[in-house]
Amino acid sequence: MNQDYIQPDAWSIIEEGFDKDRVKSSESLFSLGNGAMGQRANFEEHYSGPTFQGNYIAGVYYPDKTRVGWWKNGYPEYFAKVLNAPDWTGIDVEINGERLDLAACAEVRAFRRELHMKEGWYHRSFEAVLQNGTEVRVEARRFLSLDSDELGVIKYEVTPLNREAVIVFSPYVDAGITNEDANWDEKFWEPIETRHSSREAFVVARTYKTHFKVAAFMHNTLFRDAEEVCAEPVRTQVREDKVCLSYEIAAGRGERVTLQKLGGYTVSTNHEGDKLVAAAQEVVEAAVKKGYDALLQAQKKAWAEIWEMADITIEGDVKAQQGIRFNIFQLNQTYLGKDARLNIGPKGFTGEKYGGSTYWDTEAYCLPFYMATKNQQVARNLLAYRYHQLDKAIENAEKLGFTGGAALYPMVTMNGEECHNEWEITFEEIHRNGAIAYAIYNYTRYTGDDSYIPEKGLEVLIGIARFWKQRATYSTAKNKYVILGVTGPNEYENNVNNNWYTNYMASWCLEYAAAQVYRVKEQSAPDYTRVAEKTGVNDAEVLQWKETAGAMYFPYSETHGVNLQQDGFLDKELVKVCDLDSSQRPLNQKWSWDRILRSPYIKQADVLQGFYFFEDHFTREELERHFDFYEPFTVHESSLSPCVHSIQAALLDRMEQAYAFYLRTSRLDLDDYNREVAEGCHITSMAGTWMSIVEGFGGMRVKDNTLYFTPKIPAQWKSYSFKINFRGQVLKIHVKASGTEFTLEGDTPLEVVVNGNRTKIMPG
Repeated sequence: MNQDYIQPDAWSIIEEGFDKDRVKSSESLFSLGNGAMGQRANFEEHYSGPTFQGNYIAGVYYPDKTRVGWWKNGYPEYFAKVLNAPDWTGIDVEINGERLDLAACAEVRAFRRELHMKEGWYHRSFEAVLQNGTEVRVEARRFLSLDSDELGVIKYEVTPLNREAVIVFSPYVDAGITNEDANWDEKFWEPIETRHSSREAFVVARTYKTHFKVAAFMHNTLFRDAEEVCAEPVRTQVREDKVCLSYEIAAGRGERVTLQKLGGYTVSTNHEGDKLVAAAQEVVEAAVKKGYDALLQAQKKAWAEIWEMADITIEGDVKAQQGIRFNIFQLNQTYLGKDARLNIGPKGFTGEKYGGSTYWDTEAYCLPFYMATKNQQVARNLLAYRYHQLDKAIENAEKLGFTGGAALYPMVTMNGEECHNEWEITFEEIHRNGAIAYAIYNYTRYTGDDSYIPEKGLEVLIGIARFWKQRATYSTAKNKYVILGVTGPNEYENNVNNNWYTNYMASWCLEYAAAQVYRVKEQSAPDYTRVAEKTGVNDAEVLQWKETAGAMYFPYSETHGVNLQQDGFLDKELVKVCDLDSSQRPLNQKWSWDRILRSPYIKQADVLQGFYFFEDHFTREELERHFDFYEPFTVHESSLSPCVHSIQAALLDRMEQAYAFYLRTSRLDLDDYNREVAEGCHITSMAGTWMSIVEGFGGMRVKDNTLYFTPKIPAQWKSYSFKINFRGQVLKIHVKASGTEFTLEGDTPLEVVVNGNRTKIMPG
């Protein structure tokens, strides 16, 4: 059964009632981020029940030593992981001598939390009866500033309900924390210094090995009702890695006392390492000067600007509306495109799984969202991230025996170096190289920016083409080039030969790289000369790419009329998912890996992923035949699967199926379909939810520099609308059962094709 405790609401994620079994899941769902840092929704006060502590800083990572029983040549030496950063959010609370702890209270009632997505804040409230009989009401509001992305704000209020109370607030900054997923139970942070005054504290710590320096800080202000209280600490506790300041305040029955805590991080990636405390003091000073109310108003304004462009409205289906907004909200919390050094981790700032690293998800799923809802530079930054790591991609390939500038981009990375230690992923899931080339094509197609390829992209394409040329093996038996020992997007088949998607992607990459070499040579001779001198590319090599691409082998079944997922797919016992006992799902939690690998079950779209990328290469009849063959074997146990199927079901006019897949992808975490949301949310697949509406139901495509739409609407909806930024022009699309309205901002007409009819949209 899926979870169903999140209350339906168009703009908020709401939980009502306290349940210890839901705490970890809610810590993920109510998480916050601002692109530079983020945190799980851990309680500010001490909690002795099961919890998953998590604060994270973008770009700060640790190379955790690879732990494998049998070392193989080529293994990465470490697994890079996002670190659980020093905690600035903690506030121990003592009431009439008893520590406030929801796991130990005599009673917890009226518990409610809300993540207000429209305005970008998180609020929690409850009433608690302590073991000493004191009853209190607590309200806590928290947000991470978008305007000042080194700053977070907490407003923590306590009101005694049945008697007067002496309340001790003990806010702290603590660098003595560990990761939930540490391989060796080791500490990742080395404390450097602490500083404090009556209101402020700073803990400076440095990561072992990578030597990132971070100053975690806090500033505290107390209020009784609305009046500020001048309070000196009654206790100051200082360790080498922690500072805790305790303030005592008396409150009458019904009298509210408040601690306002400013906190956050300054990092050596943005400041000189010996000036982190000074930088933090500047952040605090500016925030104190503005005051809490102005900071909150600025937060609302910043989020209003994001939603103005990124919002998707759905009329008549509140769960679908809540789902898409949750996805858009989390994507913007994770990455805002301000810093080209950063990328998008599959869990964002909501957990430690996947190490917070960059995967192919960015190029395959996230790029379209950022191209259409931000300006062109944001998407260009995502491409430039890979360009700047080309040297590392060439090194990665060299470690596996490739030569001559062949580039294999990592499956998992923080700095361009491969840092994933599962053989079947690291060395076999090479299709990620294709996604990076495809992203360059997709960006150029959508933006019309022809400058990126000659400036940066061509070098990347050459490195990728050289890899595919060397990775393909000529088979004399088949008189074709084959690609052996791979794992396709479907990770439930490892070490297979001739995964159709991988072979098709390799062939396309070789052809595309060749075409771009010719184009740059013809249209941008100085760039070609520079790139040719740097890489040594020449016409003879490019002809070899084309020869390999043209002779690539693609497994095919004449009996079924479909491209085969891999050579041995028909050797499996082809039992459909609908004939599986539901108690066996999810397979990855119920079956051995051996059993999964011998089964026909598909974790995520594989052949159909290729049909999604290269829709124009196939007829509608071919898509229908492949969809009908493969979808019944697909268990969708990857978050990246339902969105692709939703888009293709919509293309095939199977709107009930498309809607079901959309709901699954949009509410994957809210309803916890895969029973793993406690580990964090599926951030990168959330971009696929956006695609399900815009490309699926909206039918948006770009062909020959023109926008095409084939709008459709699920029966459950009255209408939906979205905006896209296409080459600097903002177009709003509003779809109803009765028809589609287009509204164009700006002052230049835009030609579009709707349901096959070419039409000119006039401004306004």
